[in-house]
Amino acid sequence: MPDSSSGSPPSGCTKPRTSVSEAEVEALVRGICFKTGPPRTLGVEVEWLVHELRSPQLPVTPERLRAAYAALQTVPLRSALTVEPGGQLELSSPPAASLMECIGTVSADLDAVRAALREHGLGLVGIGHDPWHEPRRYLREPRYDAMEACLDRRGPAGRAMMCTSASVQVCVDAGHEEPGPLGHVRRWWLAHQLGAVLVAAFANSPLAGNEPTGWRSTRQLLWMEIGEERAGGPPLDGDPRAAWARHVLDAPVMCVRQDSGPWEVPDGLTFREWTRSAAPRPPTREDLGYHLTTLFPPVRPRGHLELRMIDAQPGEDGWIVPLAVTAALFDDPEAAETAYRAVKPLAERAVPVPAPHNPLWTDAARHAMSDPELHEAAVVCFAAALEALPRMGATPEVTEAVTAYRDRYIARGRCPADDLLDRLPGKDIRT
Repeated sequence: MPDSSSGSPPSGCTKPRTSVSEAEVEALVRGICFKTGPPRTLGVEVEWLVHELRSPQLPVTPERLRAAYAALQTVPLRSALTVEPGGQLELSSPPAASLMECIGTVSADLDAVRAALREHGLGLVGIGHDPWHEPRRYLREPRYDAMEACLDRRGPAGRAMMCTSASVQVCVDAGHEEPGPLGHVRRWWLAHQLGAVLVAAFANSPLAGNEPTGWRSTRQLLWMEIGEERAGGPPLDGDPRAAWARHVLDAPVMCVRQDSGPWEVPDGLTFREWTRSAAPRPPTREDLGYHLTTLFPPVRPRGHLELRMIDAQPGEDGWIVPLAVTAALFDDPEAAETAYRAVKPLAERAVPVPAPHNPLWTDAARHAMSDPELHEAAVVCFAAALEALPRMGATPEVTEAVTAYRDRYIARGRCPADDLLDRLPGKDIRT
Protein backbone atom coordinates (compact mmCIF):
# COMPACT_ATOMS: atom_id res chain seq x y z
CA MET A 1 0.00 0.00 0.00
CA PRO A 2 2.49 2.60 -1.15
CA ASP A 3 2.11 6.23 -0.11
CA SER A 4 1.56 8.23 -3.27
CA SER A 5 2.27 11.46 -1.41
CA SER A 6 6.00 10.77 -1.56
CA GLY A 7 8.29 11.66 -4.41
CA SER A 8 7.77 13.92 -7.40
CA PRO A 9 4.35 14.64 -8.91
CA PRO A 10 3.57 13.42 -12.42
CA SER A 11 4.59 15.69 -15.25
CA GLY A 12 1.89 17.77 -16.89
CA CYS A 13 -0.27 17.52 -13.79
CA THR A 14 -1.92 20.90 -14.35
CA LYS A 15 -2.71 20.62 -18.04
CA PRO A 16 -6.35 21.49 -18.86
CA ARG A 17 -8.81 18.96 -17.47
CA THR A 18 -12.45 19.03 -16.46
CA SER A 19 -13.07 21.00 -13.28
CA VAL A 20 -14.93 19.48 -10.34
CA SER A 21 -17.81 20.96 -8.39
CA GLU A 22 -18.30 20.87 -4.64
CA ALA A 23 -20.89 18.09 -4.94
CA GLU A 24 -18.61 16.08 -7.21
CA VAL A 25 -15.75 16.40 -4.74
CA GLU A 26 -17.90 15.09 -1.90
CA ALA A 27 -19.06 12.14 -4.00
CA LEU A 28 -15.52 11.32 -5.13
CA VAL A 29 -14.13 11.42 -1.58
CA ARG A 30 -16.93 9.19 -0.30
CA GLY A 31 -16.26 6.72 -3.08
CA ILE A 32 -12.47 6.47 -3.00
CA CYS A 33 -11.50 6.81 0.65
CA PHE A 34 -13.44 3.92 2.24
CA LYS A 35 -13.47 0.78 0.12
CA THR A 36 -15.26 -1.80 2.24
CA GLY A 37 -15.14 -5.58 2.14
CA PRO A 38 -13.70 -8.42 4.21
CA PRO A 39 -10.26 -7.43 5.60
CA ARG A 40 -7.89 -9.40 3.39
CA THR A 41 -4.79 -7.29 2.85
CA LEU A 42 -2.17 -5.61 5.00
CA GLY A 43 0.64 -3.18 4.32
CA VAL A 44 3.40 -1.29 6.09
CA GLU A 45 5.47 1.80 5.34
CA VAL A 46 8.75 2.00 7.22
CA GLU A 47 10.70 5.26 7.34
CA TRP A 48 14.33 5.46 8.41
CA LEU A 49 16.86 8.13 9.21
CA VAL A 50 20.06 7.59 7.23
CA HIS A 51 23.32 7.99 9.15
CA GLU A 52 27.06 7.47 9.01
CA LEU A 53 27.98 3.95 10.07
CA ARG A 54 31.16 5.21 11.75
CA SER A 55 29.25 7.77 13.83
CA PRO A 56 25.54 8.53 13.56
CA GLN A 57 26.04 11.97 15.08
CA LEU A 58 27.93 13.14 11.97
CA PRO A 59 25.78 14.72 9.25
CA VAL A 60 25.73 12.95 5.89
CA THR A 61 26.54 15.31 3.03
CA PRO A 62 24.00 15.65 0.19
CA GLU A 63 26.65 14.46 -2.25
CA ARG A 64 27.07 11.16 -0.40
CA LEU A 65 23.32 10.70 -0.13
CA ARG A 66 22.91 11.27 -3.87
CA ALA A 67 25.57 8.69 -4.69
CA ALA A 68 24.05 6.11 -2.35
CA TYR A 69 20.51 6.72 -3.55
CA ALA A 70 21.58 6.47 -7.17
CA ALA A 71 23.02 3.04 -6.38
CA LEU A 72 19.77 2.05 -4.65
CA GLN A 73 17.84 2.68 -7.86
CA THR A 74 19.53 -0.38 -9.36
CA VAL A 75 18.52 -2.68 -6.47
CA PRO A 76 15.50 -4.88 -7.33
CA LEU A 77 12.82 -4.44 -4.67
CA ARG A 78 9.20 -5.49 -4.31
CA SER A 79 8.43 -2.54 -2.05
CA ALA A 80 8.29 1.03 -3.32
CA LEU A 81 11.39 2.98 -2.28
CA THR A 82 11.03 6.73 -1.86
CA VAL A 83 13.14 9.54 -0.45
CA GLU A 84 11.62 11.99 2.01
CA PRO A 85 12.37 15.74 2.00
CA GLY A 86 15.18 15.52 4.56
CA GLY A 87 16.79 12.49 2.94
CA GLN A 88 14.98 9.85 5.02
CA LEU A 89 14.27 6.58 3.21
CA GLU A 90 10.85 4.95 3.10
CA LEU A 91 9.92 1.45 2.00
CA SER A 92 6.22 0.93 1.24
CA SER A 93 5.15 -2.68 0.94
CA PRO A 94 2.74 -3.92 -1.71
CA PRO A 95 -0.61 -5.12 -0.31
CA ALA A 96 0.00 -8.51 1.32
CA ALA A 97 -2.47 -11.34 1.82
CA SER A 98 -1.09 -12.15 5.27
CA LEU A 99 1.06 -10.79 8.06
CA MET A 100 3.92 -13.16 7.27
CA GLU A 101 3.85 -12.28 3.56
CA CYS A 102 4.13 -8.59 4.47
CA ILE A 103 7.00 -9.22 6.90
CA GLY A 104 8.84 -11.45 4.44
CA THR A 105 8.66 -8.94 1.60
CA VAL A 106 9.79 -5.93 3.61
CA SER A 107 12.51 -7.84 5.49
CA ALA A 108 14.07 -9.03 2.23
CA ASP A 109 13.90 -5.53 0.75
CA LEU A 110 15.45 -3.99 3.87
CA ASP A 111 18.33 -6.48 3.72
CA ALA A 112 19.02 -5.41 0.14
CA VAL A 113 18.80 -1.71 0.97
CA ARG A 114 21.13 -2.04 3.95
CA ALA A 115 23.67 -3.96 1.89
CA ALA A 116 23.69 -1.24 -0.77
CA LEU A 117 24.01 1.54 1.81
CA ARG A 118 26.90 -0.24 3.57
CA GLU A 119 28.90 0.04 0.35
CA HIS A 120 28.71 3.80 0.87
CA GLY A 121 29.42 3.72 4.63
CA LEU A 122 25.80 4.49 5.50
CA GLY A 123 23.14 2.78 7.58
CA LEU A 124 19.53 3.07 8.73
CA VAL A 125 18.51 4.11 12.22
CA GLY A 126 15.06 3.66 13.75
CA ILE A 127 14.20 6.72 15.85
CA GLY A 128 11.02 8.77 15.53
CA HIS A 129 12.86 12.09 15.50
CA ASP A 130 16.51 12.81 14.69
CA PRO A 131 18.11 13.47 18.11
CA TRP A 132 21.27 15.07 16.69
CA HIS A 133 20.61 17.24 13.65
CA GLU A 134 18.62 20.33 12.75
CA PRO A 135 16.12 20.05 9.87
CA ARG A 136 17.86 20.20 6.50
CA ARG A 137 16.13 19.91 3.16
CA TYR A 138 17.62 17.31 0.83
CA LEU A 139 14.97 17.34 -1.89
CA ARG A 140 14.50 20.58 -3.81
CA GLU A 141 11.25 20.17 -5.70
CA PRO A 142 8.22 22.44 -6.20
CA ARG A 143 6.07 20.20 -3.98
CA TYR A 144 8.39 20.48 -1.01
CA ASP A 145 9.14 24.17 -1.59
CA ALA A 146 5.39 24.80 -1.41
CA MET A 147 4.96 22.50 1.59
CA GLU A 148 7.71 24.28 3.47
CA ALA A 149 6.25 27.71 2.70
CA CYS A 150 2.80 26.57 3.81
CA LEU A 151 3.91 24.87 7.03
CA ASP A 152 6.27 27.71 7.99
CA ARG A 153 3.20 29.85 8.65
CA ARG A 154 2.56 27.72 11.75
CA GLY A 155 6.15 27.74 13.00
CA PRO A 156 9.19 25.44 12.83
CA ALA A 157 7.38 22.12 13.45
CA GLY A 158 6.63 21.62 9.78
CA ARG A 159 10.28 21.67 8.72
CA ALA A 160 11.17 19.24 11.50
CA MET A 161 8.36 16.91 10.45
CA MET A 162 9.52 17.01 6.83
CA CYS A 163 13.22 16.53 7.46
CA THR A 164 13.91 14.87 10.83
CA SER A 165 11.04 12.46 11.54
CA ALA A 166 10.53 8.77 10.79
CA SER A 167 7.67 6.36 11.46
CA VAL A 168 6.14 2.93 11.04
CA GLN A 169 2.81 3.30 9.23
CA VAL A 170 0.52 0.29 9.26
CA CYS A 171 -2.15 -0.03 6.57
CA VAL A 172 -5.26 -2.13 7.21
CA ASP A 173 -8.37 -2.64 5.12
CA ALA A 174 -11.30 -0.33 5.84
CA GLY A 175 -13.46 -3.29 6.92
CA HIS A 176 -16.93 -4.68 6.26
CA GLU A 177 -19.81 -2.43 5.28
CA GLU A 178 -21.88 -4.22 7.93
CA PRO A 179 -21.55 -3.52 11.68
CA GLY A 180 -19.51 -5.65 14.03
CA PRO A 181 -15.88 -5.91 15.20
CA LEU A 182 -14.62 -5.78 11.60
CA GLY A 183 -17.12 -3.21 10.34
CA HIS A 184 -15.71 -0.01 8.85
CA VAL A 185 -17.46 2.28 11.36
CA ARG A 186 -16.03 0.31 14.30
CA ARG A 187 -12.55 0.13 12.73
CA TRP A 188 -12.54 3.88 12.06
CA TRP A 189 -13.44 4.58 15.69
CA LEU A 190 -11.00 1.98 17.00
CA ALA A 191 -8.13 3.41 14.95
CA HIS A 192 -8.53 6.80 16.63
CA GLN A 193 -8.83 5.48 20.20
CA LEU A 194 -6.31 2.63 19.90
CA GLY A 195 -4.05 5.07 18.08
CA ALA A 196 -3.26 6.84 21.33
CA VAL A 197 -2.28 3.51 22.91
CA LEU A 198 0.03 2.83 19.94
CA VAL A 199 1.62 6.28 20.32
CA ALA A 200 2.34 5.53 23.97
CA ALA A 201 3.44 1.91 23.59
CA PHE A 202 5.89 2.65 20.76
CA ALA A 203 7.06 6.18 21.67
CA ASN A 204 10.68 6.51 20.57
CA SER A 205 11.58 10.16 20.09
CA PRO A 206 12.28 11.96 23.38
CA LEU A 207 15.22 14.09 22.19
CA ALA A 208 16.06 17.08 20.02
CA GLY A 209 19.54 18.55 19.90
CA ASN A 210 20.51 15.53 22.06
CA GLU A 211 18.49 16.99 24.92
CA PRO A 212 15.15 15.85 26.38
CA THR A 213 12.12 17.65 24.98
CA GLY A 214 9.80 16.61 27.81
CA TRP A 215 7.86 14.37 25.41
CA ARG A 216 8.32 10.64 24.90
CA SER A 217 7.16 11.12 21.30
CA THR A 218 8.53 14.41 20.04
CA ARG A 219 7.51 13.27 16.57
CA GLN A 220 3.86 13.22 17.63
CA LEU A 221 4.30 16.66 19.20
CA LEU A 222 5.47 17.98 15.83
CA TRP A 223 2.36 16.67 14.11
CA MET A 224 0.17 18.34 16.73
CA GLU A 225 1.99 21.65 16.28
CA ILE A 226 1.34 21.62 12.54
CA GLY A 227 -2.31 22.30 13.37
CA GLU A 228 -5.77 20.77 13.34
CA GLU A 229 -6.65 21.63 9.74
CA ARG A 230 -3.53 20.05 8.24
CA ALA A 231 -2.70 17.22 10.67
CA GLY A 232 -5.94 16.65 12.55
CA GLY A 233 -8.73 14.19 12.02
CA PRO A 234 -12.48 14.78 11.71
CA PRO A 235 -15.00 14.35 14.55
CA LEU A 236 -16.03 10.75 15.24
CA ASP A 237 -19.69 11.47 15.99
CA GLY A 238 -21.12 10.57 12.59
CA ASP A 239 -20.73 8.54 9.42
CA PRO A 240 -17.00 8.23 8.59
CA ARG A 241 -17.50 8.89 4.87
CA ALA A 242 -19.52 12.06 5.45
CA ALA A 243 -17.17 13.31 8.18
CA TRP A 244 -14.08 12.76 6.07
CA ALA A 245 -15.64 14.38 2.99
CA ARG A 246 -16.47 17.50 5.03
CA HIS A 247 -12.97 17.52 6.46
CA VAL A 248 -11.39 17.33 3.02
CA LEU A 249 -13.55 20.13 1.63
CA ASP A 250 -12.95 22.41 4.61
CA ALA A 251 -9.19 21.78 4.82
CA PRO A 252 -6.93 24.52 3.46
CA VAL A 253 -5.30 23.99 0.09
CA MET A 254 -1.54 23.61 0.51
CA CYS A 255 -0.67 24.73 -2.99
CA VAL A 256 -1.95 25.31 -6.51
CA ARG A 257 0.35 23.40 -8.82
CA GLN A 258 1.84 24.92 -11.95
CA ASP A 259 3.41 23.33 -15.00
CA SER A 260 6.44 25.60 -14.63
CA GLY A 261 7.89 27.87 -11.99
CA PRO A 262 7.06 27.90 -8.28
CA TRP A 263 3.67 26.71 -7.13
CA GLU A 264 1.22 29.18 -5.63
CA VAL A 265 0.73 28.82 -1.86
CA PRO A 266 -2.62 30.37 -0.94
CA ASP A 267 -3.27 31.42 2.63
CA GLY A 268 -6.46 29.96 4.12
CA LEU A 269 -8.16 28.92 0.87
CA THR A 270 -10.18 25.75 1.55
CA PHE A 271 -10.90 23.23 -1.17
CA ARG A 272 -14.61 24.05 -0.78
CA GLU A 273 -13.90 27.72 -1.42
CA TRP A 274 -11.69 26.80 -4.38
CA THR A 275 -14.53 24.88 -6.04
CA ARG A 276 -16.85 27.86 -5.55
CA SER A 277 -14.48 30.63 -6.64
CA ALA A 278 -12.62 28.72 -9.40
CA ALA A 279 -9.68 31.04 -8.71
CA PRO A 280 -6.77 31.20 -9.45
CA ARG A 281 -8.02 28.40 -11.78
CA PRO A 282 -10.77 25.80 -11.45
CA PRO A 283 -9.74 22.74 -9.41
CA THR A 284 -9.70 19.39 -11.18
CA ARG A 285 -10.07 15.79 -10.11
CA GLU A 286 -6.25 15.58 -10.19
CA ASP A 287 -6.08 18.57 -7.83
CA LEU A 288 -8.41 16.76 -5.44
CA GLY A 289 -6.21 13.66 -5.52
CA TYR A 290 -3.21 15.81 -4.77
CA HIS A 291 -5.04 17.69 -2.00
CA LEU A 292 -5.73 14.39 -0.25
CA THR A 293 -1.98 13.69 -0.08
CA THR A 294 -1.36 17.02 1.69
CA LEU A 295 -3.58 16.13 4.67
CA PHE A 296 -1.76 14.32 7.47
CA PRO A 297 -4.29 13.06 10.04
CA PRO A 298 -3.21 10.27 12.38
CA VAL A 299 -5.59 7.93 10.53
CA ARG A 300 -5.80 8.63 6.81
CA PRO A 301 -8.47 6.85 4.74
CA ARG A 302 -7.10 5.99 1.31
CA GLY A 303 -9.45 3.18 0.40
CA HIS A 304 -7.75 1.41 3.30
CA LEU A 305 -6.89 2.95 6.67
CA GLU A 306 -3.35 4.27 7.05
CA LEU A 307 -2.31 4.45 10.73
CA ARG A 308 0.37 7.14 10.91
CA MET A 309 1.01 7.55 14.63
CA ILE A 310 3.79 5.03 15.40
CA ASP A 311 7.38 6.22 15.85
CA ALA A 312 10.17 4.46 13.96
CA GLN A 313 11.44 1.62 16.14
CA PRO A 314 14.93 0.62 17.34
CA GLY A 315 16.77 -2.36 15.90
CA GLU A 316 16.81 -3.80 12.40
CA ASP A 317 13.54 -5.69 12.93
CA GLY A 318 11.85 -3.46 15.52
CA TRP A 319 9.20 -2.39 12.99
CA ILE A 320 7.78 -5.93 12.95
CA VAL A 321 6.33 -5.64 16.48
CA PRO A 322 3.98 -2.67 15.87
CA LEU A 323 2.98 -4.19 12.52
CA ALA A 324 2.12 -7.54 14.13
CA VAL A 325 0.32 -6.02 17.13
CA THR A 326 -1.73 -3.63 15.01
CA ALA A 327 -2.64 -6.29 12.44
CA ALA A 328 -3.81 -8.65 15.18
CA LEU A 329 -5.92 -6.02 16.93
CA PHE A 330 -7.67 -5.04 13.70
CA ASP A 331 -7.98 -8.24 11.71
CA ASP A 332 -8.60 -10.96 14.32
CA PRO A 333 -12.26 -10.58 15.37
CA GLU A 334 -11.69 -11.72 18.97
CA ALA A 335 -8.67 -9.44 19.45
CA ALA A 336 -10.52 -6.54 17.80
CA GLU A 337 -13.40 -6.92 20.25
CA THR A 338 -11.00 -7.08 23.21
CA ALA A 339 -9.16 -3.96 21.99
CA TYR A 340 -12.46 -2.14 21.56
CA ARG A 341 -13.46 -2.88 25.15
CA ALA A 342 -9.99 -1.96 26.43
CA VAL A 343 -9.89 1.48 24.81
CA LYS A 344 -13.55 2.41 25.23
CA PRO A 345 -12.95 3.97 28.69
CA LEU A 346 -10.26 6.18 27.14
CA ALA A 347 -12.76 7.82 24.80
CA GLU A 348 -13.91 10.24 27.51
CA ARG A 349 -10.47 11.85 27.42
CA ALA A 350 -10.66 12.23 23.65
CA VAL A 351 -13.75 14.43 23.33
CA PRO A 352 -14.74 16.84 21.99
CA VAL A 353 -11.48 17.60 20.15
CA PRO A 354 -10.53 15.24 17.30
CA ALA A 355 -7.22 13.36 17.39
CA PRO A 356 -4.40 14.09 17.82
CA HIS A 357 -5.15 17.40 19.52
CA ASN A 358 -7.19 16.12 22.46
CA PRO A 359 -5.92 15.35 25.99
CA LEU A 360 -5.75 11.59 25.39
CA TRP A 361 -3.33 11.90 22.49
CA THR A 362 -1.38 14.68 24.17
CA ASP A 363 -0.87 12.54 27.27
CA ALA A 364 0.14 9.58 25.11
CA ALA A 365 2.84 11.62 23.38
CA ARG A 366 4.09 13.26 26.55
CA HIS A 367 3.84 10.48 29.15
CA ALA A 368 3.57 7.27 27.09
CA MET A 369 3.43 4.16 29.32
CA SER A 370 3.75 6.15 32.54
CA ASP A 371 0.09 7.17 32.05
CA PRO A 372 -1.83 4.58 34.14
CA GLU A 373 -4.88 4.26 31.88
CA LEU A 374 -2.87 4.01 28.68
CA HIS A 375 -0.62 1.46 30.35
CA GLU A 376 -3.59 -0.63 31.46
CA ALA A 377 -5.08 -0.59 27.95
CA ALA A 378 -1.72 -1.51 26.40
CA VAL A 379 -1.34 -4.52 28.70
CA VAL A 380 -4.75 -5.83 27.64
CA CYS A 381 -4.13 -5.13 23.95
CA PHE A 382 -0.74 -6.84 23.86
CA ALA A 383 -2.20 -9.89 25.58
CA ALA A 384 -5.00 -10.03 23.01
CA ALA A 385 -2.53 -9.62 20.14
CA LEU A 386 -0.32 -12.42 21.46
CA GLU A 387 -3.32 -14.76 21.65
CA ALA A 388 -4.36 -13.83 18.10
CA LEU A 389 -1.00 -14.04 16.32
CA PRO A 390 -0.88 -17.85 16.07
CA ARG A 391 -4.41 -17.80 14.63
CA MET A 392 -3.13 -15.37 11.98
CA GLY A 393 -0.29 -17.67 10.97
CA ALA A 394 2.49 -15.71 12.69
CA THR A 395 5.71 -17.67 13.11
CA PRO A 396 7.09 -18.41 16.59
CA GLU A 397 9.84 -15.84 15.89
CA VAL A 398 7.28 -13.06 15.39
CA THR A 399 5.29 -14.07 18.46
CA GLU A 400 8.51 -14.22 20.49
CA ALA A 401 9.47 -10.73 19.30
CA VAL A 402 6.10 -9.35 20.46
CA THR A 403 6.44 -11.22 23.76
CA ALA A 404 9.95 -9.84 24.31
CA TYR A 405 8.71 -6.31 23.60
CA ARG A 406 5.78 -6.79 25.97
CA ASP A 407 8.07 -8.03 28.74
CA ARG A 408 10.74 -5.38 28.23
CA TYR A 409 8.46 -2.36 27.88
CA ILE A 410 4.72 -2.78 28.33
CA ALA A 411 4.80 -4.95 31.46
CA ARG A 412 7.24 -2.52 33.07
CA GLY A 413 5.39 0.65 32.07
CA ARG A 414 8.15 1.67 29.67
CA CYS A 415 8.68 2.43 25.98
CA PRO A 416 11.82 2.74 23.78
CA ALA A 417 11.99 6.46 24.55
CA ASP A 418 12.85 5.57 28.14
CA ASP A 419 15.91 3.64 26.96
CA LEU A 420 17.12 6.70 25.07
CA LEU A 421 16.62 8.89 28.11
CA ASP A 422 18.45 6.38 30.32
CA ARG A 423 21.52 6.63 28.08
CA LEU A 424 21.75 10.41 28.19
CA PRO A 425 24.48 10.74 30.85
CA GLY A 426 26.97 9.09 28.45
CA LYS A 427 25.54 10.93 25.44
CA ASP A 428 25.57 7.67 23.47
CA ILE A 429 22.08 6.89 22.19
CA ARG A 430 22.87 4.74 19.19
CA THR A 431 20.27 2.04 18.57
